[in-house]
Amino acid sequence: MTPAKATTQYSYKRIWHIAYPILISLLMEQLIGMTDTAFLGRVGEVELGASAIAGVYYLIIFMIGFGFSIGAQILIARRNGEGRQDEIGGIFYHSIGFLLVLATIACAFSLVFSPHILQGVVTSQAVCDKAVSYINWRVLGLFFAFTSAVFRAFYVGTTRTKTLTLNSILMVLSNVVFNYILVFGNFGCPALGIAGAAIGSTLAEAVSTTFFIIYTARRTDCKRYGLDKLTQFSRKTLTGILKISTWTMIQNFFSISIWFMFFIFIEHLGEHSLAITNIVRSISSIPYMIVAAFASTCSSIVSNLIGSGNVGQVWPTIRKHIVITYAVVIPVVAIISFFPVETASIYTNIDTIKTGAVHSLWVLCSSYMLTVPALVLFQSVSGTGNTRRAFMLEFTSTAVYTVFITIVIMHLKADVAYCWFAEHVYSGLLMTLCFLYLKRGNWSKTKI
Repeated sequence: MTPAKATTQYSYKRIWHIAYPILISLLMEQLIGMTDTAFLGRVGEVELGASAIAGVYYLIIFMIGFGFSIGAQILIARRNGEGRQDEIGGIFYHSIGFLLVLATIACAFSLVFSPHILQGVVTSQAVCDKAVSYINWRVLGLFFAFTSAVFRAFYVGTTRTKTLTLNSILMVLSNVVFNYILVFGNFGCPALGIAGAAIGSTLAEAVSTTFFIIYTARRTDCKRYGLDKLTQFSRKTLTGILKISTWTMIQNFFSISIWFMFFIFIEHLGEHSLAITNIVRSISSIPYMIVAAFASTCSSIVSNLIGSGNVGQVWPTIRKHIVITYAVVIPVVAIISFFPVETASIYTNIDTIKTGAVHSLWVLCSSYMLTVPALVLFQSVSGTGNTRRAFMLEFTSTAVYTVFITIVIMHLKADVAYCWFAEHVYSGLLMTLCFLYLKRGNWSKTKI
């Protein structure tokens, strides 16, 4: 049964109620990386730089699976909007099965090949050794991270997002405790340094997955969503998910790979520049997660609106998401811009890194004027179900981004602050391309 249109009018208040649990959960999850950075920033400059390389390298692997979960989320949201909630269970269980197989392959691949890959692209042997130490432990958490990603897709797709807040708070608190014990060697444990940070994050992922399983079993109407029993394997179901997810997987892999290239290029400028870049990356994750939360909400709502036949509400909903995102992001980037040294002090006590990060932070904060509409519009394109077109738009933007960082970093060897102008280039082009597609494209008739 198709929901009545009156139930699909999304006011600012309703958007906020759906988005803020996603926002809190993303910020809490981002604190995993921020916690690692804050602890390692007090261990040494090499460890701080290595965690930047290793962290983005891990993200490349993780985002492949997360891209699959985004496709599942789009499908879940569409079925939810169409009133076909009983079909969600099949999507859910097929997604978990596929991602567990993918985690096994990715983990084996990383343990065998990551040391050789990092050895070939990182110039500092000390940074390379520390990065490998981190990766070898961190990839073991993929089994938990991929499973949690499917649970997140379910709760976002059905707009039941409050669960994400509880899960993320528990995960971050667990990570802080594990890092405190393992990085510095408290409570009788050996000081494991960067390896301890990786082990702590993996254990925190396990806590997250355990919470999702118990909470869903006890607090969710599993029968309504077809979660009350395991579904038999269906090639048709898996193919349907892959039809949407393949492009989001490629897009996420490609996007993070280019970002990894950015850090590799910066590493060629020296360990000090890399350490500064890691601090800037960690600080920027706060406003970025705000944008990502509202963009993810917009994607889910767009898919729900199309599924319920309320295509005319798509553009007003997109505009409302951009406005409310600006309202939340601008105060945050203003605080960072006015107090850059104090903000950097959260992550490190090394004075040269704190002062060296100031100009880069100013550049990065200014880029959010473009990042907000760019990401909301991009996720809206994905929400229409045309993930292939979304990938092409992303590919074009990252191609230009790659040319920019190659010239500015590798050839001009510019100061780190100038390198961060790459964010303006990328976001400005992505925003323009997505806007033109949504204005001109025949996206409302996309069937998934």
